[in-house]
Amino acid sequence: MPRMRTTLTIDDDLAGLLKRRARELGVPFKEAVNRAIRSGLGEAARPRRGAATRTIPHSFGFRPGVDLDKLNQLADELESEAFVAASQSPRDRDPARRQRTRTRP
Repeated sequence: MPRMRTTLTIDDDLAGLLKRRARELGVPFKEAVNRAIRSGLGEAARPRRGAATRTIPHSFGFRPGVDLDKLNQLADELESEAFVAASQSPRDRDPARRQRTRTRP
């Protein structure tokens, strides 16, 4: 498909909307502009020639044996522990006070 390079003056509010749309779709700004123009002209349904979408794999570096299905459970447990720690009074958080036993005479 031949391309034509041109300069456009776009209103600031429209440019902001197009930039946000480009970020949401993960496409370059010029692609978002082209899609918006096609949509406005009623040609959005027309099949487009070009490179297929490419997925780039990424290794998250988890060690063998780490159960990825249990990561949400781990996050919940850590969040619960943080909540309990934050809800305790400073007196309860002092480890020296917790280890002492009180005896009554």
